[in-house]
Amino acid sequence: MSNQTVDPYHHLQILRNPDGSFTRLHDAVPRTPPSSDPTLPVLTKDLTINQPNNTWLRLFLPRIALSSSNPNPTKLPLIVFFHGSGFVVLSAASSMFHDFCVEMANTAEAVVASVDYRLAPEHRPPASYDDAVEALRWIGRSQDEWLTQYADYSKCYLMGNSAGATIAYHAGLRAAEVVNDLEPLKIQGLILRQPFFGGTQRTKSELRLEHNPLIPLCVTDLMWELALPIGADRGHEYCNLRAGNGVEKLDKMRELGWRVLVSGNGGDPLVDREKELAQLMEEKGVQVVKDFEEEGFHGIELFELSKANQLIALVKGFIYMIGA
Repeated sequence: MSNQTVDPYHHLQILRNPDGSFTRLHDAVPRTPPSSDPTLPVLTKDLTINQPNNTWLRLFLPRIALSSSNPNPTKLPLIVFFHGSGFVVLSAASSMFHDFCVEMANTAEAVVASVDYRLAPEHRPPASYDDAVEALRWIGRSQDEWLTQYADYSKCYLMGNSAGATIAYHAGLRAAEVVNDLEPLKIQGLILRQPFFGGTQRTKSELRLEHNPLIPLCVTDLMWELALPIGADRGHEYCNLRAGNGVEKLDKMRELGWRVLVSGNGGDPLVDREKELAQLMEEKGVQVVKDFEEEGFHGIELFELSKANQLIALVKGFIYMIGA
């Protein structure tokens, strides 16, 4: 049983209207506008992907890329990032994700493209998965100079936190089957930070942390209720790792030589499913780097700078293959 003393709608800062629609209380979470101020360590700008769908991405360009006098400067790896928050709230402009991407672009020395995808329940998955793959195609065709001049398309990584990691995973499954169509982008792997998966049977970590103050079970249950196709339960392939044919598609990732970083914390109710994902990929022969700490909670890197720096250092080592 979930902790019903918590109102999951209030917890997520959304209101359910009498007509069935939803109102998100945007004022509850700060937003940060893009800035091309050359005195900043990282420049940012927003680019439209699909205007009818209102999807876009925020580019983060570290100033180090502009400082070289070399007319042919070394290009930086490209991280395509998908924000978390259960498929239903927040955006690439939310300050917590903006600030994290600024730190990652600057410290990991990478161009970061943070995708703003459609949210559930108005647009339930696979909408966000579709938006993710569309973003990859769009980036490959874009003539934006920040991408064409400074991003190394041959070193592309898909990354997300929480539900964003789930989106990165599903986008990766699709992308692995159409690698030629995505050229000049060449995906080298996935970076999955506390991926959000579920199931009809509770895991030990979910039961142990049922009343977790950040994401109690009643809140994750509501997220899936709003995100899954109407009438589907948590056994659905968009939620459950072992449902559908996703496991078989991991063979393609192995054949392509992709590397996958899976990162989690023991104080996160989702940690057992994160470990299951890592084990599943290893069983399929995918190269997996595991980063699991006993301490720490869901989204800790968004609240504690030291943990953000620790994660970003791990990401940098992964994309530059330091110590590999």
